[in-house]
Amino acid sequence: MTRALLALVLSFWSALAAAQAFPAKPVTLLITFPAGGPTDIAGRALAEATSKYLGQPVVVENRPGATGTLGAAALVNARPDGYTVSMIPITALRLPHMENVAFDPMKDIRYVMGVSGYVFAVIVRTDAPWKSMADLVAAAKAKPGEISYGSHGIGGSVHLATEEFSAAQGIKLNHIPYKGSADMLTAMLGGHLNVAVDSTGAVPHVAAGRARVLAVFTEKRAAVWPDVPTMTELGYGIVSTSPYGIGVPAATPPAVVKVLHDAFKKGLEDPIHTKMLERYNQPLWYLSSEDYTKWAREQFEKERAIIERLGLTRKK
Repeated sequence: MTRALLALVLSFWSALAAAQAFPAKPVTLLITFPAGGPTDIAGRALAEATSKYLGQPVVVENRPGATGTLGAAALVNARPDGYTVSMIPITALRLPHMENVAFDPMKDIRYVMGVSGYVFAVIVRTDAPWKSMADLVAAAKAKPGEISYGSHGIGGSVHLATEEFSAAQGIKLNHIPYKGSADMLTAMLGGHLNVAVDSTGAVPHVAAGRARVLAVFTEKRAAVWPDVPTMTELGYGIVSTSPYGIGVPAATPPAVVKVLHDAFKKGLEDPIHTKMLERYNQPLWYLSSEDYTKWAREQFEKERAIIERLGLTRKK
């Protein structure tokens, strides 16, 4: 018993010493979408702002692919010392229900802080023949499978929301997954893709007159596009949001997690970051470490129910 108590005390002081020395070198932030998209741009702004408060640079490393879950997978093998932090999109809580993945979101990740989310919208080129969602639905019914739409990957929020919408309307769209917004919008603007179901990375293109928004998936109209109706307003009853936060390996000491949380929270609220969120109409979605962990556990079960309802549960 004495030995166990001594070991516990030594472990406590060791963790405290590590936290007091942390960080002694740059911290890497894994951004799970390609460079150039809104998530990457906002993430780099968060990294820049947080560097001011952490006392060390926050260096960005892009890990695109697998519907944004490669960062979560990387945490499994990363040292639990606080020097590897990853963006955790909602797909990290969804994909394990759909396919075999290299991580367990309930065992391999310690959730540090909620950050932001997206406004999803149905976007077409300005010269596209569809002026409204009704036009798009009518065309899809007339030509099943001929109209293509892009998403951020199989199993992503955009993919599921669009498939749910298509099923309810009795239409068939040709799904083409992309690694991120930048690739998808380039394809759409270049005429290789009919419809981009995207986040507000399209804001500059809409403002420049290159693209048109038919509807948004948010519960209320988006501030950046106040004249664009919601899917609910149009009678389709589809609402989809996709919040994300940051996490570290599960075994990271709590004291180190607190240092990261406090610095990233200041970075979250810094004008360097908030102005970039405003530019792309991404809302602040701050959750403390405790609240983010609670939300993740609850959302993990909600995602299981959604995947089962859509018949997309992975085969064991």
